[in-house]
Amino acid sequence: MGLELYLDLLSQPCRAVYIFAKKNSIPFELCSVDLRKGQHLSDVFAQVNPRQKVPALKGGDFILTESLWVPAAKSLKADPSWLRGTSVWRRQWGRSSSRRPMRSS
Repeated sequence: MGLELYLDLLSQPCRAVYIFAKKNSIPFELCSVDLRKGQHLSDVFAQVNPRQKVPALKGGDFILTESLWVPAAKSLKADPSWLRGTSVWRRQWGRSSSRRPMRSS
């Protein structure tokens, strides 16, 4: 089973993930979620992402719903050595309660 990428190309975070996957030749099945029609609020999509936000990445039983980590997971799948860079990023940058990167002391 391949990767399923749930997104709406009208959303900037979705476009960023889509462009990243295309640029890095990472195979995925595009699953469109129309935000204007409220498809992200449906019970069907809630099974993919209980937070009801896009983009979301599904690969078998693994589901990733944090848009920042979707490219990271895709990079890891393409090049497993990529993960070493994430530990450096996490040590340098923490997370605030608003889930935005915050410089740690």
